[in-house]
Amino acid sequence: MRMLEKMDKKFDPEEIIEEFEMLTKDAERVQRETLHKILEENGSAEYLEKWGLDGRTDPDSFKACVPLVTHKDLDPYIQRIADGDNSPILTGKPITTISLSSGTTQGKPKFVPFNDELLDSTMQIFKTSYAFRNREFPIGNGKALQFIYSSKQFETKGGLAAGTATTNVYRSLQFKNTMKAMQTPCCSPDEVIFGPDFQQSLYCHLLSGLIFCDNVQLVGSTFAHSIIYAFRTFEQVCEELCTDIREGVLTSRITVPSIRTAMSKLLKPNPELADMIYKKCMGLTNWYGLIPELFPNAKYVYGIMTGSMEPYLKKLRHYSGNLPLLSADYGASEGWIGANVNPKLPPESAAYAVLPNIGYFEFIPLRENAEVLKKDEVGSFQAVGLTEVKVGEEYEIIVTNFAGLYRYRLGDVVKVKGFHNSTPELQFICRSNLLLTINIDKNTEKDLQLAVEAAAKLLAEEKLDVVDFTSHVDVSTDPGHYVIFWEVSGEAGDDLLKECCNCLDLSFVDAGYMSSRKVNTIGALELRVVKRGTFLEILDHFVGQGGAVSQFKTPRCVGPANNNVLQILSGNVVKSYFSSAF
Repeated sequence: MRMLEKMDKKFDPEEIIEEFEMLTKDAERVQRETLHKILEENGSAEYLEKWGLDGRTDPDSFKACVPLVTHKDLDPYIQRIADGDNSPILTGKPITTISLSSGTTQGKPKFVPFNDELLDSTMQIFKTSYAFRNREFPIGNGKALQFIYSSKQFETKGGLAAGTATTNVYRSLQFKNTMKAMQTPCCSPDEVIFGPDFQQSLYCHLLSGLIFCDNVQLVGSTFAHSIIYAFRTFEQVCEELCTDIREGVLTSRITVPSIRTAMSKLLKPNPELADMIYKKCMGLTNWYGLIPELFPNAKYVYGIMTGSMEPYLKKLRHYSGNLPLLSADYGASEGWIGANVNPKLPPESAAYAVLPNIGYFEFIPLRENAEVLKKDEVGSFQAVGLTEVKVGEEYEIIVTNFAGLYRYRLGDVVKVKGFHNSTPELQFICRSNLLLTINIDKNTEKDLQLAVEAAAKLLAEEKLDVVDFTSHVDVSTDPGHYVIFWEVSGEAGDDLLKECCNCLDLSFVDAGYMSSRKVNTIGALELRVVKRGTFLEILDHFVGQGGAVSQFKTPRCVGPANNNVLQILSGNVVKSYFSSAF
C-alpha cells in the first residue's frame, strides 16, 4: 500500500496546523484545484464520460453536466466493480476495496468504493484534529485505550476485500504508523482489535488498559456509546480483571487462541496493581469518575458524541468525572468531511471545519428546497459551493470524492456555525431520512415499513392486518431498544404476536443494528399493541392543534419532541412483547 508520506517516529503538530491554516485561507481556490484533480485523475471513467465533460474540470461545467445522485443511482456501477469488472467504471484506477455502509431502503448494507486516497484523507483528518487537540490538551508519550473492534473482511464475488469503513482503516499500516507518530499507539494487541468475539475483545481491551494504566493518555472509541458499554461491562467484571492481574493468568472466559497468546505475553503477576485497582473501585460512589480513577494520566475522553450519540453524554460524564469530553471528527462510510478544530467546546456545541482538499463539497439550502427534499426528488437544486454557505442556515451535503462518488447526496443535514478562515464549520443536525438510531444502527422510514410488511404477513394468515403503526426509540432502558406500536384489526393470539415481534426484530437488516443486537448494545425490540382507535385519537390531537386532516400523516417515528403523541400511544397499550430473536 502506498504510504501517505514517509512518517517519522513523531510529527510536528504545529506544522500540521500551519498546513491546515494555509488550506483554509483560500478554500475556494483549493476546492477548484481539488475538483480539477479528481476529474483529471478519473476523466477516463465510464461514468464521467457518459455525462460528456470532454476533459473539462471547472465547477460550472461539472455542475452543468453531472447530475446529483443518491446511492441507488450509483449502485449498478458499484455492483459491477464488486463483481470483478476491472475496467475504469467510476475511477481511472481500479477500486480494490469496498466499504460497507449501514443498511438502506433496499434492506441490505450499501457497498461504497474505498481506495488509498480515502485512507490518506482519513489520516489527514486524524492528524489535523490531533494537532488542535494536542495544543489544548498536550499528551505525553504514552498509549491510548481505544475500544475499537474490527469486523471481518470478506471477499466480494469479484474478489475485492470488503468490510466496514472502520475495519478498512484499522487494517491499514498507515493507521498504525499514524497512531505511533501521535505517540498514542493502542494499549491492546492487534489480536484483540481483530478478534472474532466482541465480548472477549472488550474484556481484553479493559485488561490491556489496566496493565498500562499509568501510560494511558486518552480513552476513546468510535462512538460514545461504546465507551459507556465498556465501563458498564467493567462494573460487572472488575473482580475478575483484578484476579487476572494478581495471578498473571488470563481468565478461562477468553477462549480465542490468538487472543489468549497475545494477552499472556502482556500479563505478569502483579498483586500490588490488582490491589490498588480494587481499592480504587471500592472507594467510588456509584462508579462516578471511574475513568480518571483508573487512568490517572488520561487527559480526555474521545469519540463521536454528536447526533444520535448525544443521549449518552450524561452517563459518559458520570464515568469521566472531571475529564474533558472531546468529540471526534465528522464523516461517513463514503468519506470524511471535517475535523474538530475547537476541542475545548462541549460535544453539544461541536462543529467541524471542512478540509477543502479531501473532496469537492456542495450544499443544498434546506429552506428553499424543503418540499422537494422531503419527496426525495433529486431534481435540479441550486446547490451552493463550500465558501458560499451562510452562517445559521441548514443544508444537505453533496460530496464528490477521489473514490468514484460524484455529486453524491450524503443524506446529512448540517448547520453552518461559523467559518475557520474561509472554510465553514458545520454542526451535524440529523440524517435527512433517518428514523431509528441508537448507536451505529441507521434505519429509515422505508426500513421500518419493510419490517412491518414482513411481520404483517404472519397476521394476514389469520385474516388480520395492521391498521396503522409507528415507532419510538426507547433510551430510558439500558441498553436502548426499538419500540414498534401496532394497531391490529382484530384479536390476535399471544403466540402469533410473539412471532410477529421476532419477525420485526429480524427484519431490520442494517449491519449496525444486527451487530449491535448480537452483542446486546441494542436491547430486544418491543412490540406494543394499542387499542382500536388509537391512531384516530392521534389524528384528533393533530386537528385539535389546528392541523388540517388532508395534511395529516401518521408520524412514523415518535421522538421526544412529540411527547403528547407518545402519551396517547403509551396510554392505549393493551399488550406488550419483547423479541427473543437474538
